[in-house]
Amino acid sequence: MRSGALRRRLHHGDVDGRRNENYETSGLDGLDEPLLGNQDYDERHSEGQKLEEIWDEERRKEHLHWAFLFSNLIAQWAQWIANIVLGSGSFIAQLLHLPSNIQNGPSQKLLLPALSPLQEERLRNLQQRLGVPFDGSRLEHQDALKQLWRLAYPNRELPSLKSELWKDMGWQGPDPSTDFRGGGFISLENLIFFAKQYPESFQRLLHKQDGARADWEYPFAVAGINISFMLVQMLELQTGKPSSVAGIRFLELLGEDEMAFDNLYCVAFQMMDAQWLVKRASYMQFNDVLKSTRTQLERELALEDISSVKDLPAYNLLRR
Repeated sequence: MRSGALRRRLHHGDVDGRRNENYETSGLDGLDEPLLGNQDYDERHSEGQKLEEIWDEERRKEHLHWAFLFSNLIAQWAQWIANIVLGSGSFIAQLLHLPSNIQNGPSQKLLLPALSPLQEERLRNLQQRLGVPFDGSRLEHQDALKQLWRLAYPNRELPSLKSELWKDMGWQGPDPSTDFRGGGFISLENLIFFAKQYPESFQRLLHKQDGARADWEYPFAVAGINISFMLVQMLELQTGKPSSVAGIRFLELLGEDEMAFDNLYCVAFQMMDAQWLVKRASYMQFNDVLKSTRTQLERELALEDISSVKDLPAYNLLRR
């Protein structure tokens, strides 16, 4: 956690003014709200910083702020131009072979175009991953948790699978397996992918090193489970036939990159933290920040000339 951020003991059951319910589901089925919180999250107060470190953080905060605003501006500008120039049924839209109703907003329902055999195979593999619940009794899942710890804290001793030390990573209790509930094994795979592919961004978010942090911060690991859940809902991956602009565009990205979901997860996590800083949010606003992150991600997925996750404006926020 960033130095100077006062940490408090959290009561996660009171998110959005109501108690979260316990979910016993398979994979991500059956959930209709984020998973954040049902236990206490204990954090520690850290030492002060040197002056030059403070200046570095302020410069980093300013960079993230402007990068995020610029990304948002591009998305809104492109959508405005599309509504005017490439409106529904326009001749230009037909020439460009763009679905006319894609210009009416990222939440507009569309007809799913025919998928290539490669897209069908990759979608099927992804849906199989979504159907695997986290099982703390399986050695494979235990090993994955241990791998995540080693990636997060390469210089620290690996704790037992039930230890108060797991709270340092943002699990809500000493047993991380209780936080997955409906999150599924894929949410752990997403965190591992993030740590391996974008280690600098992963570490900065894990330790809350960017910007002026809230006194009451979001728990990193559990936030990651929420982001996995949000993406599955946004992309309609369990419906079999996505009908939103974001869902259909994602299938195009999946045709280019088998790991498009995992890469999009990393973008979404970084985007969420940027939103968190811009909004000067605190723990109780987490769900609002997650909703605005989804809206922004839908806008970027609706942009033209997006053929891979790396083409998204927010991808530039990630650092390896």
